Amino acid sequence: MSRRPPQRRRRPGRSRRQQQEDMRLPAVGIAALAAISLLVMVVNWLIAHWWVLVVAVLVLLLGGLGWWQHRTQRAQWQRVRTRALRYGLTQLDALTHRQFEHAIRDLMHRDGCADAAQVGGRGDLGADVKATDPYGRRWVIQCKHRRNGDRGAAVGTPDLQVLNGTGRPVHRADVVVMVTNGRITRPGRAFARQQRLHLVDRQVLAQWAAGSRPLWELLGAVPPPRRPTARS
Repeated sequence: MSRRPPQRRRRPGRSRRQQQEDMRLPAVGIAALAAISLLVMVVNWLIAHWWVLVVAVLVLLLGGLGWWQHRTQRAQWQRVRTRALRYGLTQLDALTHRQFEHAIRDLMHRDGCADAAQVGGRGDLGADVKATDPYGRRWVIQCKHRRNGDRGAAVGTPDLQVLNGTGRPVHRADVVVMVTNGRITRPGRAFARQQRLHLVDRQVLAQWAAGSRPLWELLGAVPPPRRPTARS
């Protein structure tokens, strides 16, 4: 009885992934060679036509210079417009509450508070506007807009108690301010004095919005500067 010859073991074939990788390598090499050849051609062409490169550089320089001048001029006009910002009481009375907050923010920015921001809204914890003045003092301002001006409801102690409870403990303010285009009650004024809160009623607001002086010059007992400046 004859024996069958032993079967040869089949070598495992190359996987499809390995085959794809083997095919990809020559393709990558060809693409790299084509890119290098193209780069060499471009460099040789620029060397032969060097004046094109000079013109391109000059165009880029002139374009960059024009963009910089435009940006500088725009910034200068923005500063002029900001310094010229003025409001009358009739204008402020006609605003919505949110627009009134924006106006207060813009007035703080006009006076040199570069980071002045309107933050009022749901969950604002008594802060409608935040700003840092040129002397480094942090301001937290709550705004109470009255469409009827001084004939509207007066700002009273409850409003000031909310502001007092968050202005320094939560927002870490150096100066805590209540601003209204209306009135403030006598008990409210007494409470503000006791708690070192600053009040901007209709009369003070009119002076400030007219642009005569920055707010910290119109208020009494403002904390000293945190840092020296050219204005000190």
